[in-house]
Amino acid sequence: MYSHGSESLIKQAREIQESELQKFYSRLVKLLQVKELGHETLDSLQKLHLILSTNKYARTLPLDLQKRLLLLLSSPSEQLQVLSYAVLRETLPSSGEELNTIQENVSQLNTHAAALLISQAGSRADLSDLCAQLIRGLEVRPSEGPSRSLMFTLPVLRSVLSLSPDCLTEEHVTAVSKKLVDWLRYASIVQGGGASSGGFFTGPRSRQPLPTAELDGSVSGDFFTVLCMGQGFTEDQWMNVYSFSMLRHWLLSCHSVSSGNCTMDAASRLQLSLSLSHSFSNDDRSEVDGSVVSMVSATSSSSRLLPPKERLREKAFQYSQRLIEQCDRKAQKKADTELQKACMVEAVCILDCVCTEDPSMVFRAFPSVKALFGRLSSDLSFARVLLPIAQFYLHHGEMAAVDCESVWKLVLGRFPAELFNDPFLAHELLRFLRQDLDSLKLRAPEFTRFLPNLLKFLAWDSAAVVDDFVDLLPSLVTEGTAVEMLHTLLDLPCLSATLVLQLRSMSSPISEPSSRGLLSLDAFRNPSFRGLFLFLLRVETGSGHTIDRLSTLHDLLAEAADWPRVVRCAQTVPVLLHIYFNTVVTVADEKLLAHLVLVMLERSSLLLAIPKYSAEIHRVFSCHLLRLCKLRPSLVVDQSHELLEFAGTTANVYSRKEVYTHVVWVLGEYLSVSSDSRCSVTLITSCFETLEAVLFEITSSAPPPDTVCPAPKVITTLMSALAKLASRSHDLIPRVSLFFSKLRTAARSGPVAWCSDEDDLVAIVTRGEELWSLLKAPGVAQSVLTPPPHVITPRWHRDTNLAVPLQLRLLTRLTQPK
Repeated sequence: MYSHGSESLIKQAREIQESELQKFYSRLVKLLQVKELGHETLDSLQKLHLILSTNKYARTLPLDLQKRLLLLLSSPSEQLQVLSYAVLRETLPSSGEELNTIQENVSQLNTHAAALLISQAGSRADLSDLCAQLIRGLEVRPSEGPSRSLMFTLPVLRSVLSLSPDCLTEEHVTAVSKKLVDWLRYASIVQGGGASSGGFFTGPRSRQPLPTAELDGSVSGDFFTVLCMGQGFTEDQWMNVYSFSMLRHWLLSCHSVSSGNCTMDAASRLQLSLSLSHSFSNDDRSEVDGSVVSMVSATSSSSRLLPPKERLREKAFQYSQRLIEQCDRKAQKKADTELQKACMVEAVCILDCVCTEDPSMVFRAFPSVKALFGRLSSDLSFARVLLPIAQFYLHHGEMAAVDCESVWKLVLGRFPAELFNDPFLAHELLRFLRQDLDSLKLRAPEFTRFLPNLLKFLAWDSAAVVDDFVDLLPSLVTEGTAVEMLHTLLDLPCLSATLVLQLRSMSSPISEPSSRGLLSLDAFRNPSFRGLFLFLLRVETGSGHTIDRLSTLHDLLAEAADWPRVVRCAQTVPVLLHIYFNTVVTVADEKLLAHLVLVMLERSSLLLAIPKYSAEIHRVFSCHLLRLCKLRPSLVVDQSHELLEFAGTTANVYSRKEVYTHVVWVLGEYLSVSSDSRCSVTLITSCFETLEAVLFEITSSAPPPDTVCPAPKVITTLMSALAKLASRSHDLIPRVSLFFSKLRTAARSGPVAWCSDEDDLVAIVTRGEELWSLLKAPGVAQSVLTPPPHVITPRWHRDTNLAVPLQLRLLTRLTQPK
């Protein structure tokens, strides 16, 4: 809500009269004509933006005011740039005329001017024209135009490509590729202005420009990169930095543009690549250990013969190799160390992009990437760098015939186990898995065995990564992992609490008592319970499906039920369970589905006592139990013993009423010869007697202490199931009819202890009378309570013996055009 003062200003801005607005325009134009713009001008521009943004209809500014605001886009003041952009954004419609006007009036390109240009582009043709104008600006020599605009050209060009990559033409790609090659490879290697210390004895020799330096302080011996240091930088050095920042995006964008005859065929690329590189061997590290300088000098002359796109690819390869070599130097400042890590990430990603476009470069790139992995793999502080290396191995390891097992053990094993609380790593690793899911399935199908480890990210910060797991979970469900995954998802809140305890145990020594006196922390440190927690913290699947002492673990973690992290984790489990069951029915056979039914019955009572958690899980179980039994009705006969044991336990009526209701329903619905020919009269009678005993018990006595009355839905479901079973075995009809008669008599005698609501009691008795009436005609009861399949799924529109198909065909002919 706005404050009272803000609401007053907004109201005044909306109610301003046209005459007052025109006077305000004239006064603002006069203010903008002054050379030095002061606070009054800023205040007026803010008022103008408020008037324009709060008005319902778009307003058009006077032409002279519009021109003044366009000039302000090039003002040295950032505040004036922002205000002029905001005002013009509110007033200029999307049309080519205004776009041309902006392009003609903006003398220096900057972020805000570029944003306005892009916002005014109404079509792909406008964006293409803007690209053409930007690229023409790159061809201007520094002496012919303002140098500052070049620094904004490449970022703006990248923004345009992000909005519409198809606005590029082959001429655009060629022109920009040539400029990028020049800036990346041939930037000056001497420092810019300010390198000389000056002084009285400063002469021509001492004023010689100094060479750039490496991060370790040594003189830079090769071409300039973003990791070169100096007291000042020249324009081409700045363009080198800008070029590197957009290089990978440009390579990906221009790769989609048809290159016609400019691209060399694969055989020529391979021949050139092999002529420039040594033979690749896993044991030969001479190419890795040697300097990049020799390789670059050997390839520089040959690369001049390549077309522009191929030449840019070659220079990008050389630039990335040089960066990797520079990152091997020890930086003098901590900030420079972080810069090295960022550059390694980008360099490896560029090499991956280059090798994807030209597979012949894999044999030249793999030695340096492999050496980089060997150098960094033991230090988890370089996890950010190791992820793109793993991606490189995934994309090109098969072609280079390299074993990637050690890479997966590090990235999918150690990273989640030790760095699960690193949000950046979690985001990057899960994004890597999502983006390369198809490649992982094809080249590294064993990644599914790290399922318990990957779920640590979800257990620690479920709200941030749940979307990632919604995409990943279907690929992790297989016949081998289905049962263990179901248990693991249900135990996810326990894993969340265990991770919290693990970090607290590491932060506070054992000799010191816990600050909060957590009993669960003492249990975590207790050797007798260590196995329970280690099972939750396991890295790979196959260590067992569940825990024998699960109830003991829940008691140890009882105090964690209200921890915010654990509660948020529990809220995501029902969502993931729906995805799990939707997937498992597509991959599981009947034996596995039968096992899952047993797991649902077992685990419905073995859940961490989190408020509303059990109720949500029971709701999910109930929904998918019906689905599984409808998909495979034979499951009810196969698991009849376990289902009857569950349905015959009266305590389940009160503690697991949702699941219990649906178990009773599937017994009454699918325990019939029409669903499974193995269903015998003996099995139907056994089920009837079990349900009858439970129904008699809950309707003849008060509920146990500290429990509420059984839900009316449970009672009516039991009554319906008994009626269905009796309609299939007519010898049971007198028994169920006698029960319905006693139920009506008991209800008419007064209040009953097992139902506290009078309306519910009336509904139950009414349901019993309806079923009683049906059972008086056994043939009708069986048709109504167990209808044949052709009644449940009618095919009237396909039955040629009925009149409906004829009518449909007639209506179709009448509605079809002649």
